[in-house]
Amino acid sequence: MHLKLKDFKKVKDGKYLKNYEITYLNKSGKEKKYEIVSRRELYSIEDVGGAPSGVSVVATHEGKLLLLHEFRMGVNRTIYNLCAGMIEEGESIEECISRELYEETGLSVKRIKKILPPSFAAVAISDTTTYIAFVEAEGDFADHSSENEQIEAAFYSKEEVKELLETEPFSSRAQMAAYFFAYDDIFYHM
Repeated sequence: MHLKLKDFKKVKDGKYLKNYEITYLNKSGKEKKYEIVSRRELYSIEDVGGAPSGVSVVATHEGKLLLLHEFRMGVNRTIYNLCAGMIEEGESIEECISRELYEETGLSVKRIKKILPPSFAAVAISDTTTYIAFVEAEGDFADHSSENEQIEAAFYSKEEVKELLETEPFSSRAQMAAYFFAYDDIFYHM
């Protein structure tokens, strides 16, 4: 027998996250409980793992990688991260990419190289899915973020990224993007 989701109930309704308790049947057919969070309102068990809610942007300019050095409440520290954010109601993924890049860095999208299909952001605790977009950026840095965000954006060379990877904390997606940027030529083939 395979694991099977049976039912769910909302246990907390936060501004950005909704907490759910999922009832499932384990491999032995026994009913068990599991907790998840979602960025979206879930109306049925089929909604779990459904529609994408955001985007992570891997941006380059003149052979350098954009990284944000930002304070993240969930880990109580400043880490290196990608430009990212939530898709707003009625917004296309391309509009979201442009808006988030501008809000967090002041930069604009020169060219969208590739948008990958949605992937799961934190499969152990959430059904959140996001797109990963590869873009070429242009413009000048300016902070248009909210007063609730602390973000310093900059472009880094391959050598600078290699050093950061050895010495600084990253989000997992940013770490993977930074590694491939620094050690693989995949970015130059896009």
